[in-house]
Parts: sequence; structure tokens; C-alpha cells
Amino acid sequence: MQSVNASNPAVDPRSFKHVSYLWDDAVAAALPASTDYDREVALLLYRSNLLGADLRLTNYGGGNTSCKAMAPDPLTGRPTEVMWIKGSGGDIGTLKRSGLAALYVDRLLSLKNVYRGLEHEDEMVELFNHSIYDLASKAPSIDTPLHGFLPFAHIDHLHPDAAIAIAAAKDGKRITQELFNGQIGWVDWRRPGFELGLELAQCLADNPGIRGIMLGSHGLFTWGNTAYESYVNTLEVVETCAEYIQNHMGKNRPVFGGVWRNVELPDIRLRQAAAIMPILRGLCSSESVHRSGPMIGHFTDDERVLEFINSKDLDRLAPMGTSCPDHFLRTKISPLVLRNIPSDFDVEHAENREIVESLAPQFDKYRADYQSYYEAHKHPNSPAMRDANPVVILWPQIGMFTFAKDKQTARVAAEFYTNAINVMKGAEAISEYTSLPRQEAFDIEYWLLEEAKLQRMPKPKALSGKIALVTGSAGGIGKAIARKFADEGACVIINDFDTDRLAGADEAFKATYGRDTHAIANLDVTKKDSIEAAFDVAAVAFGGVDIVVNCAGISISKPLEDHTEADWDALYDILVKGQFMVTQAGVNTMRKQNLGGDVLNIVSKNALVSGPNNAGYGSAKAAQLHLSRLNAAELGKDHIRVNVVNPDAVISDSKIWAGAWAEGRAKAYGVTVAELPAYYAKRTLLNEVILPDDIANACFAFVGGLLAKSTGNVLNVDGGVAMAFVR
Repeated sequence: MQSVNASNPAVDPRSFKHVSYLWDDAVAAALPASTDYDREVALLLYRSNLLGADLRLTNYGGGNTSCKAMAPDPLTGRPTEVMWIKGSGGDIGTLKRSGLAALYVDRLLSLKNVYRGLEHEDEMVELFNHSIYDLASKAPSIDTPLHGFLPFAHIDHLHPDAAIAIAAAKDGKRITQELFNGQIGWVDWRRPGFELGLELAQCLADNPGIRGIMLGSHGLFTWGNTAYESYVNTLEVVETCAEYIQNHMGKNRPVFGGVWRNVELPDIRLRQAAAIMPILRGLCSSESVHRSGPMIGHFTDDERVLEFINSKDLDRLAPMGTSCPDHFLRTKISPLVLRNIPSDFDVEHAENREIVESLAPQFDKYRADYQSYYEAHKHPNSPAMRDANPVVILWPQIGMFTFAKDKQTARVAAEFYTNAINVMKGAEAISEYTSLPRQEAFDIEYWLLEEAKLQRMPKPKALSGKIALVTGSAGGIGKAIARKFADEGACVIINDFDTDRLAGADEAFKATYGRDTHAIANLDVTKKDSIEAAFDVAAVAFGGVDIVVNCAGISISKPLEDHTEADWDALYDILVKGQFMVTQAGVNTMRKQNLGGDVLNIVSKNALVSGPNNAGYGSAKAAQLHLSRLNAAELGKDHIRVNVVNPDAVISDSKIWAGAWAEGRAKAYGVTVAELPAYYAKRTLLNEVILPDDIANACFAFVGGLLAKSTGNVLNVDGGVAMAFVR
């Protein structure tokens, strides 16, 4: 391992204005480690997580970090140099030891002896396996030789916006030389791989004593003797780049050429986004190739995005595409900019046909252009063309929409394109932005190694790409259904009119599923404005809705003489009118998408069975059941399926069984409230207690794909009540 000159062993965190200094000596000193090399690995992980926590330093999943240390050879016990490096597909911000690859350095270096040149460099990836030190390693990434051929103990390879802005500038090499007084080397654009590793080593040999290397159009390499020195060196280099750009911003010309359009007010942007996203989602999910289902959307009106999409330079810069491979692998080579759709266009109330007629030709052109791009640059062994729809869609004055296979991928695509905007802004401030040549971009996008990685991706779950709104999903049956759908890959809108219960469900879903699986909405199914607001949440959060489950309920059990008009109105408003209005709003969204959909109505055994003290509830449930049949008959032409699940006596975690309802049913059957579960179980053919998960499983049976050609059906989940048999 080669030493470098230590730079500022004690650093004032306040000296950094454009990056975050997060190192804590106490935390670093307390990291658990049983050996010297374990400590180096622990410090590598600590440093990596700090670097990945600042999106100004690198994107999610982007960049790589490594360390080298002496460790015992497991066969001989003799000390040998080992490199630990982020494995393939990892993220440095969340990196753990299980995500590292560990390789013998001497074996990795010996691969130079069998390298047959640039035309054959892809074959070297499999040979990395002959250098594996730890058999539990993650698969080595394509960046392995880039780190292995540099002789430093700790190395950071990042994609900071400020550094890439210089790397992607027309005069980037000159600027790098002058800005760092020759202390940062330069390597022209080269696709990551074995050849680039050799070029980095050669750059160091030609420029001994440098503290880092700038990769043309790509990113930055920096290093140090220790994890801390590498961390500080990285921050200092990026800070210098960012300060340089900041000092030049707007000096020679206005940012992005100046303002072309005024930004709309936030409430208008959000309203227009909610109205148009289902249409965009439908268009992005059509003409699909190699796709298992519809796309999930993400919307952002971040101020950096608004500055770019409302600028005079939008039409010049957007078609150029991005420069950093990590950017366009996730965003495609260029975005779709919506034309001739003014920000005050009444998307919300205009005829769908009119909107689609304005948008569809723009999508057709984008797909045709992408097809031409593929045909012009493909090789004889290139993978088949992938989906030709845009990932990034820009609507001037409103914001940016991204669509991908799941919410995380769509959100990350938006983050990457925001990074690309930052790069273009910085490059234009100091020089002139340059993107990768189209052939180079194609060779990255359709790289056989990337294709192999895609083929290794796990099979999508049954509801991947689907969006579900389940009413009353903060507890009971509704929560169980939402949880089941989330387990099967769906995005879900958790809602309730009980704000405390909704907050508890929100926290529970965050703890289980993270940030990208659900959104929340306060929803009162008796109020049209509340319903529409919930579907707007679904549209902005994910792009629309595919599954609507009417589960919100109320139960009132009284003898006829005690039943009040208020009781009657409450039952029919929530159960019947609520189901009608929620279905109506859901179908409106589904028709915008033109992807079909499912409506599931959680009704009851009481829709079919007569019982005492149940006139209002039972008749409302019967109305729900017949309304379901009517909707199924009407919506088949839209490929929207309407089906019914009839539960009975689902007591667990259900608000409707608290208080008067349970007391009323117990009184009607001549038992105590405590005896109700056993009473209900004993009267069934299967002698079973029915749980919320049983209803959730029935719902999944309808929407999971196996019953895609079924509509107008009733599925009883009641343990077997003969009187409730439909036929």
C-alpha cells in the first residue's frame, strides 16, 4: 500500500459550506473490532455510510468505497493484503459488512497477466472470482479493478454533482488542472472496467503525489492513508469544486439562460399533478416491452427542477441527455418534455379524450425516437430493445414526473435527474455542458454485464406495480388487507377518518415497509371532497390507483322499535353512499389510466341472511351487494372487475365490535359479549373463528392474477354458513 501526505489531521467542520462533515471521533473509536483488519473494515463502513448520507456527494446506489489491510490467509495463516470493496448493486449510504466483497490484492493484480485488451475486458469480471478472499463475499462489482490497481489503503469513488459538473464541462480538464494546481489528475471518459483501472494506475504513475483523479464526464477518485484521511480528502476536493462553481454562478450569463416561464403556485402545481398523473401513468405503461405490469410514479416540484424546466435553456439541454453513467442508467438517455400543455390547462375537468389526444402523439414520438436510437447504435450481440417509454417527464411550470417498476426506483430516478440538473447548471456556469456521445451512452445502457444484472433480478411479486386504496385501512379488516397487498408488492393508501388511529397505522407501516410502500390520507367516505382528496394523494404519491377496496364500515344492531332515523342515515351514508362515491372516484382514475382495475367490496353475510335486530345494517349490506352487481355489469367494458367478499363475525381489531354493536348481537343471540367469538365459530360448518387476515387472503385471491377474468362474484369467508350460500 502506498502512503499519501496527510491533509489537515484536525478539521473544523464549519469550514465546509457545500458538503456535510459528519465524522464523530467518539463513534469511530467505539466501533466494534476484534482485529486490526476488522477495525479497518468497520471504519470503511462508517466512512461509506457518512458519505452516502449526503446526496451532494453521491447518489443512491452510486459510487464505491474500499479499504486494504493485512489479514491472515485462511489456508496458510500468513499475512496477506486484502481489499474490501462495496459489492455489486450495493449502496454506500446503507452499506453493511454483508454488502462487501473481499479479494486478495496480489491475485487481483495478477489478472493483468491474462488481460487480452479492451475488446475482451468483460470476460475479466468472472475472473474476479478467482481473487475472492472471503467466500461469503458479495459479488465483486465492475469497479473492483479501479480500486485494486490504486495502491492506497482507503479509496473513495463518488459522483458528486460539483465534481461531475467540472468533469462534464467542455474545459473540464483545464479547469481541474488550474483549480487544484496539478494535485488532481485527469482520465478521459472510459466505461468502468478493467481498462479504466489500468488508466487510473497509469495516471498515478505519471503524476506521483496527486490526491485524486477526475474521471471525464463520470466522477471522482480520492484516497488517504486512513479512513478519516480519505473522508476529509474527499470532502475537501468536493468543497473546492462546489465553491468554484458557486463563485462563477450567474457571472457570465444568467443561470440556464434566464427565466422563460413563471413558476405556478404550489397548490396549482399539486392539483395539476394529481389530475394528469394517472393519464401519464397509463401512457407510460402502454406499449410495454419486458414488463410485468404498470409503472409506479413519483412527482417532484423541487426548486432545482422548477428552475431548470422554466428556463430558456431547457430545449437545448434536455435533449442532450446526462453525462454520468449512473444518471442515465436510471433516467434513460433524455427526458420527455411535454409540449403545448399550458400549466393552466384544465386537466381536472377537461374530457379525457382531449387530454390524451394532446399527450399520446408526444409519447408516440418519444418511443419512435428511442427505437431509432436503439437501431442506430446496437451491436450484433446487443440485448433486445427494452421499454421505449420515458422514465422522466418534464412539465414546464408544474414539475417533474418519473415512472418505474416500483416507487423506490421512480423516486431514485427523480433524485438522479435532479443530480443531472445540478451537473448541467454547474457545467454551464463555468464553461459549457457536454454529454456523452450517443454511442457511448448506448454501450452503457445495453452493456451485456448490465443485462446480466437485470436478468438476475428477483421475479416481481404478484402485485408489483399495482396501487391500492383500501378504505378504513387504519385498523381491523382494512389494515389486514392493506398489509397483505403491501406484502405482495403493491403500493397502498392507508386512510381513516380517525386521525389517531391513522397516525398509529402510518408508524406501523413505516416500521415494516419503509418509506416507499404507502401514503396516508384522512378519508371520510360520506364526503365527496374528502374522497377526491384521497385519490389525489394516490395520484401524486404513486400515479393513480388499480385496486379500490370498499371496507370502511359501521354497525348498528337494534330492534326495529329502537332504530332511529339517524341510525338509518348513518348506515346508508357510510355503507351504501360511501361505497358508491368511492367507487365512482376510483373508476374515474382507472379510466384515465386505461389499464383496467379491480373494485372489491367488503360486504357481509348479512347481505344474504335475515336475522333479528338488524333491519338497517342488513338492508344496507344487501344494497351494497346489489350495487356491486350493477357496477360489475356496467364496468366490464372498461376491463374493471367488481367482486364481493362476504365476511362474518370478524371480531379481532375491529372498532365495530366495540360497545353497542357487540352488546346488541349478544342480546339477539342470548349470549354474553365474551361468548360471542365461540358462539359465531360453533354455528359455522367449519367451526372456525374468522380473522382479518382471512378476509385479506380472499381479497388477494381476487386481485392476485389467477382470477383476472372473473367479475360479479361473491366469495363468502364466514367459516361456512349454509343460509349465506349464494346458490
